[in-house]
Amino acid sequence: MSTGKRRPLVVGNWKMNKGPQEADALAVQLKVVIQDYPAVDVGVAPTFLALPAVAERLKHTAVQVVAQNCHPEVSGAYTGEVSPEMLRQLGVTWCLVGHSERRQIFGESDSFVGQKVRGCLRAGVLPILCVGETLAERDAGQAEAVVQRQLDAGLAGLPTDQLASVTIAYEPVWAIGTGRNASPQQAQEIHAFIRSYLEDRYPPFVSRSMRILYGGSVKGSNAAGLLGQADIDGALVGGAALTRDDFVAIVAAAHQRGS
Repeated sequence: MSTGKRRPLVVGNWKMNKGPQEADALAVQLKVVIQDYPAVDVGVAPTFLALPAVAERLKHTAVQVVAQNCHPEVSGAYTGEVSPEMLRQLGVTWCLVGHSERRQIFGESDSFVGQKVRGCLRAGVLPILCVGETLAERDAGQAEAVVQRQLDAGLAGLPTDQLASVTIAYEPVWAIGTGRNASPQQAQEIHAFIRSYLEDRYPPFVSRSMRILYGGSVKGSNAAGLLGQADIDGALVGGAALTRDDFVAIVAAAHQRGS
């Protein structure tokens, strides 16, 4: 469906792995090799504990720093939380919001995720809005309805000129950390649905410019097939982001798309 040329984006989500020393060591490896792939934007998302070390290590390099989560408020009595403003001060470029693990394990609602999107934009941090269905929802034929509901809440109230600053990551819950990934065709179907959703509701530049990533057991072996689809603009990578060679293989596939 898509005819726009969007610069690919690959984000490595390290989840609750790698303390400051391990994270810094991987950042050292990546900052050298990623410069060989100039046609793709690359980001890594360490734990909050490792963010300062990684942000310092990657300063003025081709690898951007991503936060795994945030709280929508600027400050206040929210024990254990971190605001988008604090992330921006640290040098964070993007922040994941609404990751399926936050929704499924920690019970974050669609409306709360939408608050995070708006909080990030207010602070000058670029949100990566994660959407996706469970296996039960897919088997019940509800995948598109679930994704639409999450998009409705996640993008609610945003001025048109801010929409292009949002990245969407489609992550079928049934394909995250399971080793089972959606086929390129299955992924493209939902990505095309998301693109159509944007086309139907917003000015044409929004759907042409907004990047939609695929997340769900992305590996070097399947990255080219996924990234070869018209509406898949990059990848949100979990397990394969924890080692240099696995992650770089995915970056290389994205670079090929962007070249």
